[in-house]
Amino acid sequence: MSRQPDVTLTQLRYFVEAASALSMTKAAEELRVAQSAVSAAIAQLERQVGTALFIRRHARGLVLTAAGEELLRDARGLLAHVGEVLDAARGRGDEVRGHIKLAFMITLVPFVLPDLLAELGANYPELEVEVLELEAGAVSDALRSGTVEAAVTYDLGLGPGVAREVIAEVPPYVILPPGHRLADQPEVRLGELVGEPMVLLDLPHSRDYFRDVVATSGTPPWIAYRSSSVEAVRGMVARGLGYSLLNQRPVLNGTYNGGHVEARPIADDVPALSVVVAWMESIRRSARARAVTDTVREVVQRLRSATWGGRPTPP
Repeated sequence: MSRQPDVTLTQLRYFVEAASALSMTKAAEELRVAQSAVSAAIAQLERQVGTALFIRRHARGLVLTAAGEELLRDARGLLAHVGEVLDAARGRGDEVRGHIKLAFMITLVPFVLPDLLAELGANYPELEVEVLELEAGAVSDALRSGTVEAAVTYDLGLGPGVAREVIAEVPPYVILPPGHRLADQPEVRLGELVGEPMVLLDLPHSRDYFRDVVATSGTPPWIAYRSSSVEAVRGMVARGLGYSLLNQRPVLNGTYNGGHVEARPIADDVPALSVVVAWMESIRRSARARAVTDTVREVVQRLRSATWGGRPTPP
């Protein structure tokens, strides 16, 4: 029987910190230990594993090898699980405390994040929340790499192996320039916009979703302008450069450039987007993650009618 590597939790913690910072020096500063201790622990870990985990570049930091990337993903999950086991042994398994790192879909950030952080801070003062604002594809990558414990996002591009809880269904709506010929209608049919220029919210996965929604009219969209910024899209519509589709809806119709847009529901039966909290199926959810999920659900359901006019999620 082959001998198992004698790897310690300290070695794994030092490795994760160095891999996250891509620097032994920064890892030592964060851990408040000597750099020599970090270097020695990682060198010993590499000997135990039997392969290099980093490419050392003098004065230019570290680069993870393929083995290092794989170990980083698993080590993060292992250390998180150890923390949960120890909390349970101390009778603190249900306490919401410590540090949690979340990925947030960038278009949801201004609508959900402020209230989420305020409520988590009020209800769980011992919980430290770190947020990465990412596009849809990067959200999936962050979950799979173990960079984040959970994600608040649309159900776009998450792929297999990702568990999710649907918080709300958010239908798309049309925004029109002021004075548009359809602005007096309470609802707009997509067929009425055929032949008009569209300003596309150009983000991975989102762009395909909006194209597919418009294509339900039987005619693909004429995309005249595009931007990865929701507010830039709204500003271009306000200046009469075209119409657009969005899901997240501000309470006010004003734009950053001093204009305004007219928001109208879509009369056609078009697919909504699901707002979800997501996590890896292979990772046991911590009390921290469960608290975040519960709070996100409360925040989104409260904001849904005020901002999106979305449909509630069935219990």
